[in-house]
Parts: sequence; structure tokens; C-alpha cells
Amino acid sequence: MTDLWPEATPGLLRLPSGRLVRGRGLRHPLPDGPLPTYAVYLLGRRPPEVPWEADWLHWPDFRLPGDRDRARDVLAEVWTRAATQRVEVACGGGRGRTGTAMACLAVLDGVPAAEAVAFVRRHYDRHAVETPWQRRYVRRFPASASPSHGG
Repeated sequence: MTDLWPEATPGLLRLPSGRLVRGRGLRHPLPDGPLPTYAVYLLGRRPPEVPWEADWLHWPDFRLPGDRDRARDVLAEVWTRAATQRVEVACGGGRGRTGTAMACLAVLDGVPAAEAVAFVRRHYDRHAVETPWQRRYVRRFPASASPSHGG
């Protein structure tokens, strides 16, 4: 087990289960403190290499993920790893795409989908999840953390 994020970590979201996930904007400097052990970058272009394990979801700014089945699988992986690792989710600004992903993690953690955006705005960033289609994506996000099977 890796040491988890310290409580004072900027951008930290504590899910109801106690899992911790750091959200951040890549246009901002890397915060002081421990580095992630695993990260998912939500960008329209491949991110630069980082010295920790990372995945990339093709997710253009103000839009939705290009491959929704893969997005569900990767977010389920984030949720699973957050129990024992320092996990980071990031996009350019750290609000729209990152907030949407954080709200989906809240759904996986048991927050009702209809309440997940409000949960993330209350506990992560009050401007998280920026577009109507991002809010709709969260409301329709499947609550099961099990991997997809082509469906």
C-alpha cells in the first residue's frame, strides 16, 4: 500500500467511502508534496510523459470522452486504485472534464447520479462540471464499477 494523499493536498476530493482523489489543472504548476502513483489525463491531445504511471483519455475541452466504454473502464480503475494509491485526475483547467470525471467517481462510490455534480461542486470545486452535456453524462453514468463487456 502506498501512502495516501495528505489531507491538506490541493484539489483533494474525499469520496463517501474515504477514497481520496486529487484533481488538478495541468495549466497550473504541479503542487508541492507527494507525486501521484497513478494518473489519468483528460485531454484532446496526448499528454507529455510523466515519471508515474498514467493513462490518457481522449477528451476534448468542453466535450465528452471520445470512447465512453473506455472512459467507464478507466474511471473504474481510478476508483479501485484510489483505495490504496495516490491517484490524480487532471485536464487543462481542472474543472470541466476533471469535475465530470470526479462526479462519475462519486457515482461509482455510491452517490446517486442525480446528486453527483452537486457533491463534487460542494467538495471539490464549485465550478466543476461546466456544460449541460457533461451534467447529462454524469446523470447517465453507470453506477457499477465493473468493466464493460463491449456494451
